[in-house]
Amino acid sequence: EVQLVESGGGLVQAGGSLRLSCVVSGFSLEDYAVGWFRQVPGKEPEGASCVSTMRGSPYYADSVKGRFTFSWDNAKNTMYLEMNNLKPEDTGVYYCAADSPLYCYAGHYGPGERPHFWGQGTQVTVSS
Repeated sequence: EVQLVESGGGLVQAGGSLRLSCVVSGFSLEDYAVGWFRQVPGKEPEGASCVSTMRGSPYYADSVKGRFTFSWDNAKNTMYLEMNNLKPEDTGVYYCAADSPLYCYAGHYGPGERPHFWGQGTQVTVSS
């Protein structure tokens, strides 16, 4: 059974940090492009950071570049999103995802459309 289970979200003040984790089972991180998306109410999800292969360098959305770091542990089949200097506009539900290909930019996934593998999400709330 394929599962992507996120954890690590919470409430944090602006300027604070959080580390999200996504434990993957049912496939290897090396099998697909993987990444982190976030969604705010009323909008479709947009990619925060993704990587096409485990040998590649992560792509970061301009809004998170320099503040977020995407990493992974192949042995644990787990990916992470380290989020620093959080801003209120970072508030949303964060999802880990996998697919081939994985479109890590705003606007690709329309209403009801998602990458093939999609977690249940973890809420991140940043207060000002």
